[in-house]
Amino acid sequence: MQFPTLKTYLNWAKAHAPKGPFAFIFAQDDIELTHTVAHHIKLGFRQTVVLADVPFTRPADLPAEVTFMARAAKSSSDISQEMNAIISALPQQWIYCGYNGEYLFYPFCESRSIGEIIAFNTEERRKTIATTVVDLYAGHLGHSPHGVDVTNAYFDRLGYFAETQRDAEHRPLEQQLNIYGGLRWRFEEHVPWHKRRIDRAALFQSLRGLKFQPDFTFNLPEFNTISCPWHHNLTASVCSFRAAKALRHNPGSRHAISSFRWPGSEQFKWHSQQLMDLGFMEPGQWF
Repeated sequence: MQFPTLKTYLNWAKAHAPKGPFAFIFAQDDIELTHTVAHHIKLGFRQTVVLADVPFTRPADLPAEVTFMARAAKSSSDISQEMNAIISALPQQWIYCGYNGEYLFYPFCESRSIGEIIAFNTEERRKTIATTVVDLYAGHLGHSPHGVDVTNAYFDRLGYFAETQRDAEHRPLEQQLNIYGGLRWRFEEHVPWHKRRIDRAALFQSLRGLKFQPDFTFNLPEFNTISCPWHHNLTASVCSFRAAKALRHNPGSRHAISSFRWPGSEQFKWHSQQLMDLGFMEPGQWF
């Protein structure tokens, strides 16, 4: 399907009440777009929607069942206005949001559908699944000048840390963390401070009154917690080429970085077990 604008699509969705869960992919270019969409379709998302920066035409190899539309603004990384319109139009629906070149992974995703993880999380009375962004990058920038290579992708297996979030009066916020690491940490001189965090609430259930904020957090504190107070909950990862792509496209960093690889690099196997073994996500009570 193809709609001219998000507003048109949401009006259609209100009238037809399509079944979720929904995956909203914000495409800033066509790099890895089709692979990104195929990955999320394979996970079991019933509705996959691509919102593309203009001017942008629908790729010929994009699956026919994918909804495609143009965004109002060119190359805007702030998707909060659109996400809040989506939340308002699709109450009680589970929603994933990400960009092209980003891939959602959760424990055992090779054999369990997104519907199963949502059902388990709902039984635990959780309305969000905390996610950590794992920066992917090409193993050889000479062969992949954009920093993107799905056949030879690497990531940092170490160099991560977290700190407790604090309120305006500097009091610690329970179960809320700021997490750092990956390319944003190693090349922080090229990354604005407000874009260095890698914690994200990318998979959640929409509610009336819920507001999505520019830093991928919500106005309701519970939606920003990593787990409930009494035990660890299931968590997920968003494996993303976005930082590598930005560092290679930015004139200020393009010529300063000859390689992303370092002694802490490990080749990505595109499997959830590798991410669990290294502690990027955990199954909680889900076995």
